[in-house]
Amino acid sequence: MPTQAWGGPAAQPGPPEPPRKKNRTAVIAVVAAVAVVAAAGVTAVFVLNKDDSKKDQAKTDKKPSATAPSSASSPAQDGGGDEEDNPRAGVTAKPVVPGWKTVVNPKRHDAFDVPAGWYVASPDTLSSYSKDGKPIISMTGPAYYKKENCTVKDKKTGLTGSSPLAGTGTKGAQGAKTQAEAAKNEALNWVYAVFDQEKTGTFKYTKPKKFTSDHGITGYSSSATVTGVKKTDKCSSDGKSFTVTYTDINGDFATWVLYAAKGVKDEVPDETIKKIMSTLRPLKSTS
Repeated sequence: MPTQAWGGPAAQPGPPEPPRKKNRTAVIAVVAAVAVVAAAGVTAVFVLNKDDSKKDQAKTDKKPSATAPSSASSPAQDGGGDEEDNPRAGVTAKPVVPGWKTVVNPKRHDAFDVPAGWYVASPDTLSSYSKDGKPIISMTGPAYYKKENCTVKDKKTGLTGSSPLAGTGTKGAQGAKTQAEAAKNEALNWVYAVFDQEKTGTFKYTKPKKFTSDHGITGYSSSATVTGVKKTDKCSSDGKSFTVTYTDINGDFATWVLYAAKGVKDEVPDETIKKIMSTLRPLKSTS
């Protein structure tokens, strides 16, 4: 993958141009190096690993935003809903934390719980972030905290997008050589894509560590932050992300992701995020 020293020419390699079809909002699988940053004195390369295929990405919003941290999948528009309103595609999963909601992802064969106040979308919902109208990163089976926390009009496209205070879901990590590599790369990818696509802030990440949840998921975890982000609109903020990469039952790597605004009112505490992580578990029963 191409690399550059931080502070050099601001190269912005992006995803390949998608085929020109009538549905210009269709999300394609992306394999691209998208940024090079200095993290704790070490040069780190953002690598977008291969994710969901096009045929699995029917539920995308028609209002992607390139500047505001807004998801390209809007649960309110694509039929997503709370746990009580959405059958889980034949999957039965109960929360392991009393009073919380369970999020399931039959595609990635995992489940986890989120606090009761979170919005849980349907398992086949796609959450995607774009740059200059082109999708660069995505995950499926998302849940959101304050899913329409901030709304802003994109200066480049003229479209209006809303952003949650936090979002979580699971994505593929094919293309990564190791679980540790995928966990680190995805942690950096998500703070870049959601909070600072122009690389105005300082990116840092934690060294990947072995991870075992309380309920049977093992792999590697990492986290990343971006601070000092240039405030270009009312939705701009610093950000943080947490990841867990594990081996799916089909032998492929998959990565659970949670991103959240940092240094803002009602910020999701790290303790809550780690509690969510602890509920990760394999999803074995589907119909």
